[in-house]
Amino acid sequence: MSLTSRRRSTFALVALAASLVAAPPAHAKPKIAILATGGTIAGAQASTAEAGYKSGSFSVDDLIKAVPQLKDLADISGEQVANIGSQTMNHEVWLKLAKRVNEVLKGKTDGVVITHGTDTMEETAYFLSLVVKSDKPVVLVGSMRPATAIGADGPANLYDAVALAANPDARGRGPLVVLNDEVHYAREAQKTNSTALDTFKSPNRGRAGVMNTGKTYFFSQNTTRHTTKSEFSVDGKEPKDLPRVAIVYSYANLGREEIDALVGQGVKGIVLAGVGDGNSTDAAIAALADAAKKGVAVVRSTRTGSGLVVRNVEVDDDKLGFIAGMELSPQKARILLMLGLMKTQDPKALQKLFLEY
Repeated sequence: MSLTSRRRSTFALVALAASLVAAPPAHAKPKIAILATGGTIAGAQASTAEAGYKSGSFSVDDLIKAVPQLKDLADISGEQVANIGSQTMNHEVWLKLAKRVNEVLKGKTDGVVITHGTDTMEETAYFLSLVVKSDKPVVLVGSMRPATAIGADGPANLYDAVALAANPDARGRGPLVVLNDEVHYAREAQKTNSTALDTFKSPNRGRAGVMNTGKTYFFSQNTTRHTTKSEFSVDGKEPKDLPRVAIVYSYANLGREEIDALVGQGVKGIVLAGVGDGNSTDAAIAALADAAKKGVAVVRSTRTGSGLVVRNVEVDDDKLGFIAGMELSPQKARILLMLGLMKTQDPKALQKLFLEY
C-alpha cells in the first residue's frame, strides 16, 4: 500500500471514530408511571355469562403484563395506590393520589396514567386538575367491561392512555380522560351511560381529541385554570380538613326538610342540582336562602347534564346570596366549592372561582 493510500485509510478511520463519538445517543423512551386505584379495568367476573363482577381483582402488574405492547411506547413503572370500585371513592384516596402524583411528577417521570373506575372518574379527574402542580401529562383511564369479559376494552384503553401520557403535546392541558379512542378534558368529561363503551362525553365544549392507533389528534385547548395555574393546594391536608359540601337533587314537590336537615348537621356548602337552569320549588329556594343567611355557601347547578347556569336569570342570586355554577355539573361544582371554602366564605369571591375554573 502506498503512503498516500495509507494516509487516506488512516483519515477514514479517524473520521469514522469521530462520527461515532459525536453521534447522539438513541432517543430514550418516555418514563410513564401507572398508578392503579382499581375499578372495572381491574375487575373479574365469576363467569363470562354473567354481568356481575368484582372491581379491583387484578393488580397494576397484572394490567401491565396484559398489554406487552406498552414497552414499545415507554419505560413503564407501576404502583398500587388503592384497589377499589370507584363508587366507593373517597377523600382519603383523593388526597393520597394527589400527593403521589405530585411526588412522581417532580422527578424524572414524564407522565402519569391513573387506572380508575368510571363511576367517579370525572370527579377524581377534576379534583386532580385543581390540585396537581405540574404541567406534565396526567391521564385517567378505565373500562366499561371487566378484564375477564369477552371483548374487554381495558387493554386498548390502557394502551391509548400510555401513548397519550407519553405524547409531549399532552403537556399543559391538565388531567385528561381517555376511553373508547376519545380524549376529554377533566373539566368537561361526563359519564352519560351506565354500560355503553362510548359513555364519556364532553357535552358543553366537546371532546379534547381522539386516539387513532396510538396517535393523538387534539381538537382544542383547555382555556380554564388548572394545575400550575390553580391556586388550590392540598399539601399536608387530611380528609377532615376538607369542608363538607352536600348536593341536593331537585324534583317536583321538593320540600325544605332535606335542606334544613343538612344545615342542622353543619354543612359548609350546598350544591343544588336544579331543574332547568338551576331552579327549584319555592320551598327549596326559601330553605336555601335561609341557609345562605346562616353562612352556608349555596351553588346553583343543573341536573340536565349540560348548559350554563348564570346569575340572576330566574333566581335572584344577588338578593338571595347564591352562587351560579356556570358549566360545572353538580358533582364538579361540589369539588370546586369544597376547595374554594378552604380559602374563603365570601359568595362574591366564590363566584369568581366558578367563572375561572
